[in-house]
Amino acid sequence: MSNSFLGLRTCIYKVNDMDKAKTWYSKAFGVEPYFDEPFYIGFNVAGFELGLQPGEETYEQKVDTVITYWGVEDIRQKFSELIALGAKEHEPPTNVGGELMVATVLDPWGNILGVIYNPEFAG
Repeated sequence: MSNSFLGLRTCIYKVNDMDKAKTWYSKAFGVEPYFDEPFYIGFNVAGFELGLQPGEETYEQKVDTVITYWGVEDIRQKFSELIALGAKEHEPPTNVGGELMVATVLDPWGNILGVIYNPEFAG
């Protein structure tokens, strides 16, 4: 049986204010979108796609079903930066074995944004 999966390509966050989300994610990731339309805003984050799509008007009913972790070199610093940009703490930086650390925040639209420090993955 061959493996037909080629790897993760895109992570999409649903937001109710595309303009504000574009600004917030540009600051959070330090990149400007390469694709910007009312139905989709795409960012190239170190070769991976971060996408924004229009979502619900309110986010109180969102549940924790999927978490995507974006690799970082300094998890405590990045966690603090995201909080300073207006994210809310979801899970503080936590050691999950060896040198691996994970943390999650809620973006201003209630989406879980994860960060991970994993020295096994370079870049």
